[in-house]
This record gives sequence, C-alpha cells and structure tokens, in this order.
Amino acid sequence: MTSKIKLKQTPLFNYYQKNKIKLVDFGGWAMPIQFTGIVEEHKAVRNEAGLFDVSHMGEFLVEGEDAKAYLNTLLTNDVTKIAVGESQYHAMCYPDGGTIDDLILSKLAANSYLVTVNASNTQKDYEWMKEKIIGKVTLTNKSDCIGLLAMQGPLAEKLLQELTKDDLSLIHSFHFKQQLSIAGIDDIMVSRTGYTGENGFELYLASDKTEELWEKLLEVGKERGLKPCGLGSRDTLRLESAYSLYGHELTAESSPIQAGIGFAVKTTKSSDFIGKKALKQQHKEGMQQKIRGFELLGKGIARAGCKLYDNKGKEIGLVTSGTKSPTLNKSIGLAFINTENSAIGSELKIEIRTKLVDAILVETPFYGRKIK
Repeated sequence: MTSKIKLKQTPLFNYYQKNKIKLVDFGGWAMPIQFTGIVEEHKAVRNEAGLFDVSHMGEFLVEGEDAKAYLNTLLTNDVTKIAVGESQYHAMCYPDGGTIDDLILSKLAANSYLVTVNASNTQKDYEWMKEKIIGKVTLTNKSDCIGLLAMQGPLAEKLLQELTKDDLSLIHSFHFKQQLSIAGIDDIMVSRTGYTGENGFELYLASDKTEELWEKLLEVGKERGLKPCGLGSRDTLRLESAYSLYGHELTAESSPIQAGIGFAVKTTKSSDFIGKKALKQQHKEGMQQKIRGFELLGKGIARAGCKLYDNKGKEIGLVTSGTKSPTLNKSIGLAFINTENSAIGSELKIEIRTKLVDAILVETPFYGRKIK
C-alpha cells in the first residue's frame, strides 16, 4: 500500500480550511483554483481588483561581496543594470539554452538580492544555484518564512493606499520599497512586477502575518469589488496578456528566446553566463520555431498539446497554452509554430479532440492596459 503524499501548505491553509475553500494539488501544493468562479474572479481583476495567494512561490536570499558577479554568471539579464530598490526579469538556463526557470531578481542592498522563483522549481533552482556558487556568496532558501500576496486590478492602488501612510504611487513598474507598514503590519516589502496585465502590487511579509493581512485586505475591499482569486483566473489573466508560463512556453527543451522572453536575454553583456553561447547562436541564426498567439475561428478550446497544421495538412506546431478569454469572449492561445509558417494573419488548423478547427495567428498581447 502506498501512503498518500502530503501536500505543501501556504500560510493561508488554515483560512482555507475554516472557510471550506476547495483545494487541489497544484505542483505538490494545496491551492485553490477558484473561490467563487474563474470568470467572475477574472473580471474582478480586469474591472476592480483581485487578491491572490502566491505564497507557494520560492524566495532565495543571495548575499556577499561577490553576489552581483555570481548572479551575472547565472542569469540571462544584466544584473549590473539594476540599483537598490529595482527588480529585473530573468531566465536561468542550462548550457544548451534550455530554460531552468524564469524569475524576478530584486536588489535589496549593495550586496544583497532577493530571487523569486516558480513554486514547482524551488528545490531544483536552489540546488542548481548552490552548485554554481563562486566567490564570497551566501545563498539562503527563505521560502518557508516568507508569505506572498498579490493585489491586482484598476482599484488595487486605491484600496491598498487606504491601509498605509507610504505613498504607493512612488513605486513604479519593476521597483519596490521595503519595511512598509500596511494595516498595522510592519516590515512588508511592496513590489510592482505583476502577472495579470493590470496595475497592482506584490506583498512580501513574514509567513505568520500573512493570514492577518489577507483578511484585512479583503475587508477594506469587500464593498468595492475586491475578490479573492484562485490560480484559475491567474492563468486566464496571464494568457490574455501573453505572458509565458514555466512548464508551458518555458521548459528545459525551449529557450527563453523561443518562448518570447528574449528581451530578458542580454548576450551582449560583458560577463559570461550559463547558456550564453547557445543563446547567442540562436540570436544570430534564428529559431526553427517561434511562439505565436492564435485565435480560434471555429468552436472549441485548444489546450496545451493540441497539434497545429497548415492548410495542406502538414503538422507545423504545438499549442502550449489555451483558454476561452473572459475579457474578449474568444478562444485564444499560444503555440510553438515553425518559423516559415509564423506570419501574423496566417490561417491554420488546430486538432481538438480529433476535429480540425480553423484558427488564425494574431498579434499579442491579446489584451493590454498601460501599466504604471
């Protein structure tokens, strides 16, 4: 008899139990897919605001006089370009250019950085980074003692501002402020990176204070449309914004360039980094496949794994993500497609449950709002 694997729990697990929120296995974590409904939660983020528990994400502290040099040999973007109080989007790659993970790097002090990684990759990333340490560097896995909430949507700033004396309008995109007090809870780091295509904030705090903050945030917004949101709407929101997701667009087999985040790959930076040679070659020679957005012209939803065909019946690609867009009321998705077939406006067919459905390649993002 095999014993049931115990799922990891975020600091909100007791809140979920008390409020009878259904939880599912999400990459080994007990997480809510929805609270009241994916479409309802999605629309709340687009029109008012939504609150997400993203405490399952991993956080590492990198410190020491060689921290900057070490990170610059490990990550694809140019670490030397960020100042204290700024964040930066990165990929971390294998020597062949395949993606280990995508992550956010935040510079806390001159020789101190916070690395925020995807939940399913936390242990893998930590072991990789530990193995690659050079010079005087200390790497600490802080994931278990940090809670992380995300408030996203047009009303996010207004609602959060009511709970703090600090001027949140001064925190611009990919910037953060440390040691803020929100709703009477101290030592909160507030960042503005986002993953929904809307304005909003991420709140890093002590794990044992996370439930208290969650409840206070919901209380201040309950009469103005703020809703607790699960991972289902987080996925539909990111897909409308055409953000790549690890395990779908980003994998060990796909490079960050192929997956559409080439802007975070600086092959011209002076320092070498793992995967630089392979990625530089991809920049020079181009890719056999590109990531493209599509819209179904027929009925159905093209999920990850559906095959793409040209009008002559030749297989030309594979869907990486797909959904019915609640904002646009259309079936949309992302796919890897042969470069010669990747022109915007090209018509093709996607195999959905043995049926071929007409589709067209379109510009991305599918939905966009100017982010502060």
